[in-house]
Amino acid sequence: MRDASEPTGSADTRKTGGVLQTADRALVALLSFTEQRPEWGVSELARHHSWDKAVAQRLLTTLTARGFLLCDPGTRRYRLGPAVSRLARVGEHSGVLPSLVRPVLARLLRETGESVVLNVPNGGGYRCAAAVDGTGPVRYTAITGALMPGHAGASGHAIFAYYPEAEIRQIFGAAPLQRFNDNTVTDIDALLARYAEVRAAGWSVSHGEYDEAVTAVSAPVFQAGAVAASLTVIGPAHRVGREADRLTALVADGAAEASAAFGG
Repeated sequence: MRDASEPTGSADTRKTGGVLQTADRALVALLSFTEQRPEWGVSELARHHSWDKAVAQRLLTTLTARGFLLCDPGTRRYRLGPAVSRLARVGEHSGVLPSLVRPVLARLLRETGESVVLNVPNGGGYRCAAAVDGTGPVRYTAITGALMPGHAGASGHAIFAYYPEAEIRQIFGAAPLQRFNDNTVTDIDALLARYAEVRAAGWSVSHGEYDEAVTAVSAPVFQAGAVAASLTVIGPAHRVGREADRLTALVADGAAEASAAFGG
């Protein structure tokens, strides 16, 4: 029996070019959950999308039944559920995200001649998901799958700058941060100040924070309103350091292109 508040199936698809409106609304509801807005109530979500409250309630109830959302029985507020994490792991292991951004990596390599890396968050650090090596005889070589500390270097700053402060303090403030050299940021408040600069600029530049011989320029890549990765041009300090101002625009453009490829 059809709910009177919902359009018929044929009208539903005709008006939206073949898109099933109910399914589309469910996906829109899921994409409403971001790092900046990890929780929603029924009335809030309905107002935000100009939906009938009863429709919003049915969408959230259905998504909860399938494990895509969790509902706090006390507050009646919804958060992302385990089914989302499972799909995210499948997507990551399938190599979908690196394949989408490889054309961007190749273009940046042609434009800069330096190594280009796509890094994804991994706990309190980040992992190399895809990379292309620079063309010069002296170049930085990234190893796919390699784990790096999140607090040391532009790639990590471009990711963690967009995490909530409470989560940053939980990740990096529980124990003393490892110092790799005199350039490493090891104070949590200094790290938060650096993150504020990254958000204001839209990119990050680091000079030898992990490896003293290396300079990196990085920008965040977004997916569904949340940071999903960082795109980085990295190489010997004597070359990348003097080109950093020029490289920031190229990297920012590349990150924006990658975000679009990711659906961000």
